[in-house]
Amino acid sequence: MTKAHKASNQAQFLLRRKLAIEDLGESEWDDFIHELNHHPCVDFAERKPGNQLHVTFDGTHWSTDELLELIELHGGRLKAGWWTRRKLAWYRYTDDNVRANAKHEPFCCSKIPPMKK
Repeated sequence: MTKAHKASNQAQFLLRRKLAIEDLGESEWDDFIHELNHHPCVDFAERKPGNQLHVTFDGTHWSTDELLELIELHGGRLKAGWWTRRKLAWYRYTDDNVRANAKHEPFCCSKIPPMKK
């Protein structure tokens, strides 16, 4: 069964992030997930086994860095390691790419592409 997206989010610009979080207790996790699910840019957030955070958000209005700031505000931090740094670099790259694609105005194939000024 598929989950219906929030009406305010654009499905083509939704980004899914999977992050391992440390230093959050059970009650802090519950508060954090509740806050994420009520955030206007977040489509869906859940906690998976092993303190994995799975978040889907609108990439045109929110970014991975803003998600990391929210994690730190709740007293958590990302699991340290090479793989986490690699994923963050990729997540930041795709955040920038989605924002650029959302601002792009397409042109018809029979017209000359717009020139940069």
